[in-house]
Formats: sequence, structure tokens, C-alpha cells
Amino acid sequence: MPYLYQDSKPRPAAHPGDARGTHSSEKDYEQLKQECLRRGVLFEDSDFPACNSSLFFSENPPIPFVWKRPGFWQHNEWLDVVIDDRLPTFKGRLVFLHSAELNEFWSALLEKAYAKLNGSYESLKGGSTIEAMEDFTGGIGEMYDVKAAPDNFYEILEKALKRCSMVGCSIDTSSAAESEARTPFGLVKGHAYSVTGIEEVSYRGRQVQLIRIRNPWGEVEWNGPWSDNSAEWRSVSPSEQRRLSQAARDDGEFWMKFEDFKVHFDKVEICNLTPDALEDSTAHKWEVTIHQGSWVRGATAGGCRNFLETFWTNPQIKLHLTEKDDGQDDCTFIAALMQKGRRKLKKLGAEMLTIGYSIYESPGRDGHFGKDFFRYHPSKARSKTYINLREVSHRFKLPPGDYILIPTTFEPHQEADFCLRIFSEKKAITEDLDESVAIDLPEPLHPTPSPQETEEEKQFRALFEQISGKDMEISAEELEYVLNAVLKKTKNIKFKNLSLISCRNIISLMDTSGNGKLEFSEFKVFWEKLKKWISIFLQFDFDKSGCMSSYELRGALKAAGYQLNNYLLQLIVLRYSDEQFQIEFDDFLNCLIRLENASRVFQALSVKNKEFINLNIGEFINLAMNI
Repeated sequence: MPYLYQDSKPRPAAHPGDARGTHSSEKDYEQLKQECLRRGVLFEDSDFPACNSSLFFSENPPIPFVWKRPGFWQHNEWLDVVIDDRLPTFKGRLVFLHSAELNEFWSALLEKAYAKLNGSYESLKGGSTIEAMEDFTGGIGEMYDVKAAPDNFYEILEKALKRCSMVGCSIDTSSAAESEARTPFGLVKGHAYSVTGIEEVSYRGRQVQLIRIRNPWGEVEWNGPWSDNSAEWRSVSPSEQRRLSQAARDDGEFWMKFEDFKVHFDKVEICNLTPDALEDSTAHKWEVTIHQGSWVRGATAGGCRNFLETFWTNPQIKLHLTEKDDGQDDCTFIAALMQKGRRKLKKLGAEMLTIGYSIYESPGRDGHFGKDFFRYHPSKARSKTYINLREVSHRFKLPPGDYILIPTTFEPHQEADFCLRIFSEKKAITEDLDESVAIDLPEPLHPTPSPQETEEEKQFRALFEQISGKDMEISAEELEYVLNAVLKKTKNIKFKNLSLISCRNIISLMDTSGNGKLEFSEFKVFWEKLKKWISIFLQFDFDKSGCMSSYELRGALKAAGYQLNNYLLQLIVLRYSDEQFQIEFDDFLNCLIRLENASRVFQALSVKNKEFINLNIGEFINLAMNI
């Protein structure tokens, strides 16, 4: 199934109160609940039935599951996921996520909703903690290798906690046997810790940076410097200890020196929350901008900068950075690119695509940037790597100015929907560089006969007389014969066949007398058009194969007077290109004829009756191209 282009203009951040229903009945939770109450039955979810296909998509269950009853934001929108309370068990016990208490089921029900959203329980295999944090909060994730963290890492963590971000940390393991192993300092390898505070404390006349960590077990704590009962606390005033809520309790929460933290911990994950997820009283909030879009084969799936010939066809987002950070000369922002729905498509064999993005300085003009811009301008910044994760994010500090962000897959021709989110310290403005539809058609030509015909014109008239016969007019059938005969002999272009319907469309376009045929002057005007279109086709056939790449269609149509947006371009590519994204001349000619006919009809209707139809030129062409 071909991907349909998604408009990537800026959108407001989603709000949990506007959650979109996902049930096939189009009823929300309350409606389904009331229906069950009225019928006196327990809810059974037909969208996610209690059967094997909801458990695994690639294999049969290894054991006979019994479903028993006990007695969730995704891709920038909040979703209202309705489930029933039947859970998979074996020998009376829950098989997947479960609580220590046998009669506690909230975690298993939450997991079922998450499994339904992604298609099956098996689809939940793999991934990362940050992915789940994002899905349950609507936030944007960052991952840091502590040993290679930036110089301002302390400042990053400090700002994250002020914004009420969720911050986790962990120690790497070298083998499965090391998982949950304790170090001599009381830390647990492979364990998910939370960062709950970061402060500077006055100690013996100097400031020391501290970080507070929590072990979710509620026990087992750091026993090194600045631990609960360490000697360092004796040199800290009682008021400072109260400010830091320091108390010697075996509750799993402890302070440690930030330098020690960087030595002993390996990974930090930050989930930055959107403003709607925070209390109104929160002083520090991110500014958020979101773009939804698609990579469509043959049109907007250009791949990374390694593939220069198609890279420029990717969606392009303009980023205006106008306000500097407080007390700084640069602007801080996080750019996060997420591929949508891949986990749910696992059952169809889809895997995570390798994705990333590049950022270029904008030269200050609008419109989609072409191949030559990227040929001669290096990127200003880019994602740290191209990787097959659901989301790639990175934090940047750039001077105020205008930039172009290009989200891409690594390889060209790979299709997916994507969501690009920009979290900025100060307000940033983004806009999609998709071009608006504009038609630059010359006025219909009415050539005046030259005082003396050239030899070429004499030959042309003789050809016309030979084709038209005694009536000196060419019918659609005669036009079909002559165009196919001439174009098949034209050098350097691949041409299959021009149909009778196409020839009738040509006559409709050129016939000024309304008799359904072409007179000599009308035929001559069309012939000049045809020569121009052949010239454009050859100009954009860069590899001289006789065909034109569908990725070059945007430039070719623009040279012919048609500036189209990504949506119309995608529709045309789907209709006129082959499986190798190539367009032969007859398809190019058919495309131009339909575009020009649609444009002239629209112009005529607009002049005659402005209230005739409530469509813009792009919408009208879309309608006409699909008839």
C-alpha cells in the first residue's frame, strides 16, 4: 500500500483532554461503558480479541494461554485506548507484566492497552526505557553516554529537573550474568535508577556539585562519599541539610558527588515533558513545535546526503531561531525525529528504518531548496548518527538565525510516516518549505502568419496537408497516428504509445474554434509546445537513459510552468512513474496535458464566476488529476 503524503506544516502540541478514540466502533470509553451497563454484560474488545493473534504475530504460543478476568500519547497525539479486563494467564498466574501482589492488576491492564496500541504483546519486545517514557507522558527523549557527556552536562541535568523532566540513569553490564550485580560501592549494574535532584552545597568553604539518585527497590544505596552516613555531612550546616532534605534513611535515595556519578554511571536518559503535561505553576517549560510528514517513494523519500541526486527531494523544514538563551549568545533546542507505527507493522515484516537529519544555514529565501544548494553548502549540524531506532534526538546550541532541517531515512526509496518535534528554550518558529501551488501559463498563442515561409515551415505545412486531407483539419484519430509515428522516431527518449484519449485531451486544450479538430495554426502552436516539452524532458534526463527520474519531476514541471506542492507531486508520481521510479516521455506528456487542461479550466471558471466553486488551484488540480 503506497504511503500518502502528510502535510508537515506546524501543529500545536497535543493535549490529553483531546485524546482521539481508537476503537473501530468510533465510540469512546464512556459510550462503550454505558452500552455495556445498558446490556448488563462485561466488555469484550472485538478490536483486540482474547486470542493467539493478539499475543504473537510470528509464531504460535509456546504454552496454552488462558484469558482470565481479574475480581495511554503516541506519535504526537493522545489516544483513548479501550480494552477489556481479560488477561493472559498460565496455571492461574499472569504470564507477562504482573505485580508482586497477586490481586493487583493495574500494571497488567496498562500493559494490555500498550500491547493493543502496538498490535500484540510480541510487538512490545525490544526497544528502550525512553520509548515507553515518551509513550506514557508525550515527552521527548534524550540519551547520554555519561563518559562522553558534554561539558555542560551538569547544567543540562539541572535545567531538566527544573522543568520536571523524568531523568533515569544506569550502569552498563558486560554480560547477562552481571545484570542486577552489586558493586563494592552499593550500586546495582543494569538497574534503572531515577535522578531526583541536583544541587550545589557549601562544604569547607567551597561549592560542591551533588546529585541525588533513587533506587526504585527502596533499599540498597551508594556507600561512598556523600552517602547517607558519610563523614562529609558533618561539615554541612543543619540548614543546608534541611534544604537538601538529607536524612539517613535506608529508603533507596541517596546523594553522591557529581564527579563520582560520572565515574560510576554509564547512561542517562532524560524525558523532557511537554507544557501540557506540567502543572501551570511550573516555572521552566519548553517551547514545543511539531511537524507530521511522510517519506514517499519516488517523490519525497530521498535518503541521506550520500545520495545527492535525491537528497534534496526530502521534506524541508525551516527553523527560525530568534531569541537567545538567558545569559547566553546561542539558542538551545532539541530536535527529535520519530518514525511512526513501525512496531505495529512488525507482523507484516516491517523493521525500524535507519533515520537521522541534517541542519543547514538558510540563505534567507523561501521555497524548496534544490540539488545545487546541497551540493555546494555543508551542513551546520546533524543528528549524532543514523540509527534504526524509533526516535533520533539531539540537543543543539546554534546562533540566532534561519536554518533548514532535512529529516531523512538513510537509504532512498524507503517509506514511512514521521513526526518531527522541536523543543526549544525560547520560542522558535518553524514552517514547512513545501511549495504552494502556482501555475505560470503563457496566454494561448494565436500566431500570425510570417510574410514568407521558411523551408522548415513549408515542410511542416506539407506534412499537415498530407495528414489532414481535404478538410485541412486534424481529428483525434489522425493526431494519434502522427504523434506516435513521430515520437517513436525521436532520438534519446523512451516512448511507448499515446492513446486516443490523450489526443482528444490535446485537441480539447488547443481547439479554439470548438469544432473538435485542429486547424493548421492550432496544430502549429501545439507542435511548438511539444518541442519545448521534449527539450525539458531531455534537460532533466540527467543520466541520458531516455527516461526521467520521478525525483526530477518537481524541477521539470517547474520549468514547464507548474509549481506543485508535495501532495500533488506524490499523486502524479504514483500515477505516471514505474516501479523503478522512472517516467517515460509519453507519461510526461500525458501529465503536462492534464495539468494544462485543468489549469485553463480553473482559470476560465475563476474569471466567469468567482463563487462557482470553493476550491483553490491546488485542490482543483487534485480533483482533475483523479478524474
